Amino acid sequence: MASYLSALAVLCQPVNFIMMYVCCVVGCVLGAIPGLSGGLGITLILPMTFALNTNLSFAMLVGMYVGGVSGSFIAAVLVGIPGSAASIATCYDGYPMTKKGKAARALTIGITGSFIGTLVSTIVATICSTFIADIALLLGPWEYFSLCLMAITMVIGLSNGSVFKGLLAAFLGLWISCVGADMVTNQLRFTFGNTNLYGGINVICLLMGTFALQQVATSYAKGNLDMPEVDAGSLKGFGLTLKDFTDNLQTILVSLFIGLWIGFLPGMGSGVSNLIAYGQAKKMSKHPEEFGTGIDAGIWATEVSNNAGVGGAIIPMIALGIPGDSTTVLLMSAMTIHGLQAGPMFIKTNPLLANLIFATLLVSAILIFITEIFTKRWFPLLLKAPYHYLYSAILVICFLGAYSASTSMFSVYLVLVFGLLGIAMEFFKMPGTPLMLSFILGSKIESYFRMGCSYAKGDMTSFITRPISLAFLLIALWSVLGPVISKAIKGKKASA
Repeated sequence: MASYLSALAVLCQPVNFIMMYVCCVVGCVLGAIPGLSGGLGITLILPMTFALNTNLSFAMLVGMYVGGVSGSFIAAVLVGIPGSAASIATCYDGYPMTKKGKAARALTIGITGSFIGTLVSTIVATICSTFIADIALLLGPWEYFSLCLMAITMVIGLSNGSVFKGLLAAFLGLWISCVGADMVTNQLRFTFGNTNLYGGINVICLLMGTFALQQVATSYAKGNLDMPEVDAGSLKGFGLTLKDFTDNLQTILVSLFIGLWIGFLPGMGSGVSNLIAYGQAKKMSKHPEEFGTGIDAGIWATEVSNNAGVGGAIIPMIALGIPGDSTTVLLMSAMTIHGLQAGPMFIKTNPLLANLIFATLLVSAILIFITEIFTKRWFPLLLKAPYHYLYSAILVICFLGAYSASTSMFSVYLVLVFGLLGIAMEFFKMPGTPLMLSFILGSKIESYFRMGCSYAKGDMTSFITRPISLAFLLIALWSVLGPVISKAIKGKKASA
């Protein structure tokens, strides 16, 4: 408790507090604009944190994270276009409610649901992370190797479209993580004689190219730049009573659990939890036929669950060193840049920073809730942002960020190369999350595998003779083969 209060005191220092709040608002704006996201904001400010102290850096990054997830429902409610995958299901009832002239009510439910989800999940993460870390300390390199492998394969299994495309993206990420000097023998790998690659691929270049540059290029190519008009008159008033909250209490509690659980599972995140929570709310309803016509339960379910995924995703990142979603992959990249190692020892060796992350989640949720409640009548202005200015600014920041990472033009060229790779992956419908996750975990997988073999004196059967390691490996195997087997069974039933 004393460490948490110390972290809260650090967060409330004027510079830290102001920069955190600014990043919250910027993340909310980026999350609200279709085609952009809070994750993009984290990618853009990541190079800016090089010259900042660690506490201020993570206050900014986590503030951007919370703002991005909280703001993504705005476009879904007002114009029926989700700001990100986290609010896809919010469109189903949010936009029909707006067309009925109840935009203020829909927005207030979204704002309140987002706040409840983030607040409760943060409290759970603060309490549970220490216990999970203590349990994780009992595990050896065999279990950690299997856990990292399971995290990657679970993301592959959930990839939209072909599992084989997800596998290809994961293998590509692992290959990129191998570029540079071997950690044990110092043997150069895949450098092709280029001295700029001796130290490996800079994570900033990969993120800027495959994430930011690709997102701008594909969004511009699709040409969806014009937003429908919104009736500003329907945004007046609070639009919600205490009875509205109590009537939907069951939906809120179930969605909280779904968001926390889905967020905790490696690689799933808010994009999955909001759809599952919406489906569950429809199953529990006495009038499921009303879903999709503009009812409260549909918005409560999606916004509570996707924001509950924030705390859920933070737990494995802090306690196990496994990112829970694509945005926590970026936060783990920031830890690597600042010389930190996420995992079971993180809370013990960096108690102030760990509690600062939890405190930032909590304070950011409160600040965003207050800000959104008082400014919701101006939300339509966010959707009128000129894309040609936004995209130009993002590209400039990408290249400046890459150059500042190494003060070399080679980094800028790498961003362009990875940007082309990201565009090609988007064209062929290859998911980007397996690539980023396998790149981040690639060095850990290699290290744990070598340590496991060394401790067992070359006996690789130790990975399957240890029960917990075997369980993780079986889950990893099923994550890849399960979708293929299910698809084959469905095909046979359909043909029969």
